Amino acid sequence: MGKTVKKQRPVNLDLTTIRFPVTAISSILHRVSGVISFVAVGILLWLLGLSLSSPEGFLQASAVMNSFFAKFIMWGILTALAWHTVGGIRHMLMDFGYLAETQRVGNRSAHFCFAITIVLSILAGVLVW
Repeated sequence: MGKTVKKQRPVNLDLTTIRFPVTAISSILHRVSGVISFVAVGILLWLLGLSLSSPEGFLQASAVMNSFFAKFIMWGILTALAWHTVGGIRHMLMDFGYLAETQRVGNRSAHFCFAITIVLSILAGVLVW
């Protein structure tokens, strides 16, 4: 049968003291932005279907998109899509061997992705508003 071993390991239950490296934050945000993009496809398809259903549907979709809340949601969708694209390109460059898989290169590429996404997010805000 199995042996039970009691190890005295430190347990940190205070999540506010855990500091993730920038590469971990980048990876987590890449996954989150993928989920947001997946959900956004449903929202955007509904809006497209509504706008193509009839002239009244187009006016209704246009009225929905004129609200601040809808513009904010659209800006968030575009920002998530930008992050997911930039982070995906970063991952592909590492997978294909164009970027070294070292901590230094990982940190620099993650910071570079954050900078590119901030610029794209600002451009998306200008486009939406």
